[in-house]
Amino acid sequence: MADFDTIYEERETDEDIIDNYMIYVPDPIIIRGAGNVTIFGLSNRFETEFPQGLSGKVAPEEFKATITRINNVLRKSLPVNVKWLFCGCICCCCTLGCSLWPVVCLSKRTRHSIEKVLDWENSHLYQKLGLLWKLKKQRCDSSSMMEYVLVLEFIPKVPIFRPD
Repeated sequence: MADFDTIYEERETDEDIIDNYMIYVPDPIIIRGAGNVTIFGLSNRFETEFPQGLSGKVAPEEFKATITRINNVLRKSLPVNVKWLFCGCICCCCTLGCSLWPVVCLSKRTRHSIEKVLDWENSHLYQKLGLLWKLKKQRCDSSSMMEYVLVLEFIPKVPIFRPD
């Protein structure tokens, strides 16, 4: 009972201070191609279904509008890519593979167009919400082939209360 009125000084350790200022960033959301045609890893469309990890961060209508813009780019460019791929495969033996170069260039152009759409979306809406769209190459789950997927990353918030 003698310790009833005693005041003890509570000291925080460096580990406690560091734990108070840790930043939690959720795992990125990956949106895979949902089309039936894939040329050089790029599918002909992406699924517009709203992922649960985005609820409360982005409106489903905004997400669907972004995916629709990307799908429109794919819808315009991939039929031309398929035609050039078919022609390139027919002439491949005669040209020693050089007839496939137009398809490679068109595929690169399509990727750049998608990246431009994503950059526009990021700068006008998603960076303000703490999100970032990217087009990344990723290994398929079922095989050793590579595919392009849309990655929606969460931007960590700057801890303004953390000491220097």
